[in-house]
Amino acid sequence: MSDSDPALPARVAILRLLNDTFRRTLTGGQIVVTPGVQALAPGELRRLIGLVRRFDLFEEDNDSLQQHDFGAVDLDGERYFFKIDYYDLSLEFGSDDPADPTKTTRVLTLMRADEY
Repeated sequence: MSDSDPALPARVAILRLLNDTFRRTLTGGQIVVTPGVQALAPGELRRLIGLVRRFDLFEEDNDSLQQHDFGAVDLDGERYFFKIDYYDLSLEFGSDDPADPTKTTRVLTLMRADEY
């Protein structure tokens, strides 16, 4: 389904837009990396982040809720996952309303698949 698909519930469309915007621009939230990602050389990390920013292969298997909050990319034969979670502004609890950016901090976790 496209972002403008009338069958897409409004709340899901908002979550998708906010998640896509955050993932593509890396603004409006925070990024967390696991030790396996942290160990990458700076150039490899830049390439990995570029893959995540350009990712658009959301399908039923990796995006069953259609929120564009999870994906997998490959870099030099290694599989990496990204996952977007929703926290309150203090990053202490889950967000009461992930579709409201005034109440939500998005956190993108980037990890090697074997660290999941």
